Amino acid sequence: MPGKFAEQSLSSPSDRVTPNAKQKRKNTPGPSPSILRKNLRNGTYKAYLLAEGGYRLLAKPLVVNLGSPSDLALFTSSITTHNARRGDSFTANIGNLVNRAGDPNTRFSAPECDCWAKVDDDGIITGVPPADAHDTTIRVHVTNGKASAKLQVHIPVRKQRQPLVETLRVLSFNLWVGGQMVNNHHEKQVRFLAQSNIDIAGMQESGGGHGTRLARALGWYSWQGPTVSIITRYPIAEVLEAPNKSVAVRISLDGTANDIIFWNCHLGYDPYGPYDFCFDHMSFDQVMRREAQSGRTPEIMAIMASMQGSLANADDVPMFLTGDFNAPSHLDWIDATKDQHCGRGYTEWPTSKFPADSGLIDSYRVVHPSPVSKPGITWSPIYLENQGRKEPLDRIDFVYHKGRKLAVEDSTALVAGKPAPQPRHADNEWTSDHKAVLTVYRFIDSASGNCEAGSA
Repeated sequence: MPGKFAEQSLSSPSDRVTPNAKQKRKNTPGPSPSILRKNLRNGTYKAYLLAEGGYRLLAKPLVVNLGSPSDLALFTSSITTHNARRGDSFTANIGNLVNRAGDPNTRFSAPECDCWAKVDDDGIITGVPPADAHDTTIRVHVTNGKASAKLQVHIPVRKQRQPLVETLRVLSFNLWVGGQMVNNHHEKQVRFLAQSNIDIAGMQESGGGHGTRLARALGWYSWQGPTVSIITRYPIAEVLEAPNKSVAVRISLDGTANDIIFWNCHLGYDPYGPYDFCFDHMSFDQVMRREAQSGRTPEIMAIMASMQGSLANADDVPMFLTGDFNAPSHLDWIDATKDQHCGRGYTEWPTSKFPADSGLIDSYRVVHPSPVSKPGITWSPIYLENQGRKEPLDRIDFVYHKGRKLAVEDSTALVAGKPAPQPRHADNEWTSDHKAVLTVYRFIDSASGNCEAGSA
């Protein structure tokens, strides 16, 4: 469990952290280092000795085992991998889904599986699905000494010459300071991502390497920025230039046959528009000035300007924008919902108007067009009171898209379990103060004209 990561880093499922061979070993001044066990669950961790608080390794990571090997535990009981295809080589890494990953005594095997997929000791699955292969489920045994656990691994298998990816499950997920406000956050986050069968997640409040951490646990690819990150089952082909508060990548879903452009952002949070309207009773002009002061308006303008080329090409290469925008949508603040928004009717929030005017589609409103019956609130499942007043509840987390190859099948705001409101949140199964937004897309043949309303 690394303590620090570079502010920007690209990782893949096979990545291993190794020291710089040219770095001379140095003695560390002061007292001998110690491992602080507070709030650490039993398991295997890696401790990194870094140069002067930076990111250069001074020695190989130290593997630290806390507790007994009998505490062996999987973070999830089941997981679905990325898609395989008949005749194509397949590789997946499930070796980090256990609390004792990295312990040389932890072993993976699939003794009951007489199939094309083989599991090695480290949890690497390899093989080539034969011409008659179908979706494959493997029961994987994980052992450490006398302790054991079982993991069910499902591998979707596509036919030859069939597109590798026909549906895409896209998540926008504010981690809430990496999830560190909730006990056992790593295990809970991995379980949620695995059991929700996510393909790509744009994550906010994930600075300090939290995106890299989760991608490694799942055996995925990642691009880690200073405050936001993107994790994906499918390879990152290119990292794109992106302005402050955002990251962007090109993801290859099927070699070069099906690429997408994926953006993720986290806009400024203070001052907050609903507070200005509902608590301080400011005018529209005052609130709009403060939207700009918060950084949100110039930030979304910069993001839209940077993606103009991709927007123009979105019918050939579909594009997505996820994020915590820290502001509501003009699609939600309408005259019919003013009773939900302290008497305010239609309001043109810049952070939703600029994407809409650029041709981006709000996926949640494709499926749920009425903000009256389906407000889709994401802020907040746990902050319900604000200094004796009711917290303004709004939809401030979004999954946008553009491209005629995309149709929206479903979209929902979701949590895991039943979160207790703060300050009783520490043991929640849900590790965030936001709901996540999950949108399910289907790739369609744009030439057929089979396109859902609002999907272009």
